[in-house]
Amino acid sequence: MRIVLAEDLHLLREGLTHMLTVRGMDVVAAVETGEELRDALREHAPDVAIVDVRLPPTFTDEGLQAALAARRETPGLPVLVLSQHVEQLYARELLADGTGAVGYLLKDRVLNGDQFVDAVRRVAGGGTAMDPDVIAKLLASSPHQAPFAALTPREREVLALMAEGRSNAAIAQRLFLSEGAISKHTTSIFGKLGISASDDGNRRVLAVLAYLHGTGSGGAPTKPR
Repeated sequence: MRIVLAEDLHLLREGLTHMLTVRGMDVVAAVETGEELRDALREHAPDVAIVDVRLPPTFTDEGLQAALAARRETPGLPVLVLSQHVEQLYARELLADGTGAVGYLLKDRVLNGDQFVDAVRRVAGGGTAMDPDVIAKLLASSPHQAPFAALTPREREVLALMAEGRSNAAIAQRLFLSEGAISKHTTSIFGKLGISASDDGNRRVLAVLAYLHGTGSGGAPTKPR
């Protein structure tokens, strides 16, 4: 797996590069500015980009803007945001094209290397990896909109855990339910969100994207104005 990494803190950049490399991944570029990130994404066309939101020179949104521009040029380019802050507007913009392959993790909530690498692989494979705090902010109003009002409290719990990238088995363990019960909940969720039958992995991504973006269908969410 070929990775472009953008992080302005030297020690963290070096540490992430080492952690990914020893786990068999190829960090083809490790950069610290938004301009360097844009150049690296064009040059290397990586399997996934790991991006800090705030990069030099202004430390505002250079990293995420570079990643969004790259996704416009290469639709579906996997992007995993690794930030100290929840940037709600930019998180919604990242989700807006409805293609999946997105993640948003908070630096101080990544507990170990295996957890992080699992998130990288999940995003590279077209899935989602969202920190619970990010989910909470994105869902501040969405659960009260149709068709989310039709979801039961338990179904909302299940869908929020799906957004974190958890499997049915992991969700079952977290909620102290059987995998069969979780399977029934996910089937009900897909039906209520109007997501037609396809492979289960794709339906999970569509459901998560619809939920996080506050849309009422399994199609591509609309871009915020």
